[in-house]
Amino acid sequence: MRIALLGAESTGKTALAEALAGHFNAAGRTAAAVPEVLREWCVQHGREPRPQEQLAIAREQERRADAASARAQVVIADTTALMVAIYAAMLYEDDPLYRFALESQRRYDATLVMGLDLPWVADGLHRQGPQVREDVDGCLRAELARAAVPYPVIYGDGTQRLDSALAALDAPAKTKTASPRGDAAWVWSCEKCSDPECEHKLFSRMLRPR
Repeated sequence: MRIALLGAESTGKTALAEALAGHFNAAGRTAAAVPEVLREWCVQHGREPRPQEQLAIAREQERRADAASARAQVVIADTTALMVAIYAAMLYEDDPLYRFALESQRRYDATLVMGLDLPWVADGLHRQGPQVREDVDGCLRAELARAAVPYPVIYGDGTQRLDSALAALDAPAKTKTASPRGDAAWVWSCEKCSDPECEHKLFSRMLRPR
């Protein structure tokens, strides 16, 4: 299983990737979390990449996910090439980075989008500010919809966020629909609604003790 965690900056992707890996390893399934190459690159070079450097970063992100798939039963990618393309603002269908990002995204078994409910935290280098998160979130959802990649939105803090993600990953057995590729894919009813309040209600109901 290949799981992609996508979302704007400071939305808990790294913490959730580690929590999911820990959960699956504890359950007896070998799991590996793949860290974000873009952040690693920025730390190493002390700057953000130039446009001509973005495709190599995206390819390295997916190469590491492929390498992890060879040794683990569950791979959790702390972002994918699609986020590299979105941050690079190269969202044109004829752009090599955009084409590579969408082709790579379709190879994941599940795509989870992080909600914007967590507080923004500066890291001193890569993050641009809380005002950017809504634009990135909107762009991400638009690109996933255009590519017909289904996704749930994950909310909650700490263990609640982990529980939300696990509930979402369990959803394919309950709700399926045909994807453009012809195989079984899954959607949430709220996927057709961009109202965050509606998404919050969905996950609140799912996590409420029975």
